[in-house]
Amino acid sequence: MKRTLALIMAVVLIASVAMLAGCGKKANTDNTAATEAKAADAAKTYIIYSDNAFAPFEYLDTATNKYVGVDMDIMAAIAEDQGIKYEMHNEGFDASMGAVQSGQADAMIAGMTITDERKQTFDFSDPYFDDGQVIVAKAGTKLEDLKGKTVAAKTSTVGGEYAESIKDQYGFTINYYEGSDNMYQAVMTGADVACVEDFSVIGYAIKSGQVDLTIISEQPANVKGYGFATQKGKNAELIEKFNAGLKNIKENGKYKEILAKYGY
Repeated sequence: MKRTLALIMAVVLIASVAMLAGCGKKANTDNTAATEAKAADAAKTYIIYSDNAFAPFEYLDTATNKYVGVDMDIMAAIAEDQGIKYEMHNEGFDASMGAVQSGQADAMIAGMTITDERKQTFDFSDPYFDDGQVIVAKAGTKLEDLKGKTVAAKTSTVGGEYAESIKDQYGFTINYYEGSDNMYQAVMTGADVACVEDFSVIGYAIKSGQVDLTIISEQPANVKGYGFATQKGKNAELIEKFNAGLKNIKENGKYKEILAKYGY
């Protein structure tokens, strides 16, 4: 009886040791996996897309042949604050949305207005800038002059959506363009009577002498926030880092400094 009891106790002891060893192994495996995940995250270089002609948010500085602007500076400041490594690709607004949707890009920052419709496809950061749309034309043009004419708008933008929403009211049809520069040129050459653009963008272009146009609508309409965007359900950690960095650069004055650099 004593031998049997001793044998049972020995078996229990061996099983307990094995169980503890297994738990220790699992804990070590979990810790290793977590450490490796952190290291991979720290080493990751994010691919970020942006527009290429949307001054002052992103545009080519011909003196340096580099893209600069509000978005470029905000992204750089947040990346420095959060230790984010990234490559910026200035390929245009449509191309940026397509790259994020297809998974070719991890995110985009391109003066992209946050809308309920876009939220079905993208995850957005907290808004980092508010803007609205205005109607722009040559000096002397009035809103009633739009009737029976064509108005320029940019493809896949909230400006285009706003143009669609008011075209019946003013009696115009819409010509779509890929870039803001093409849109402005169409109005200045008379191909279109006016264009719809974000207030801050066209305001910068007029103030800096890039275009000889004037705002003919009374005030910005449809005012909403710009957001940093990722594919829906992907890169949640990147959105979190962007939000944390945005909060920090607002608190330390860097955000205000960036806006002041571009006249805001």
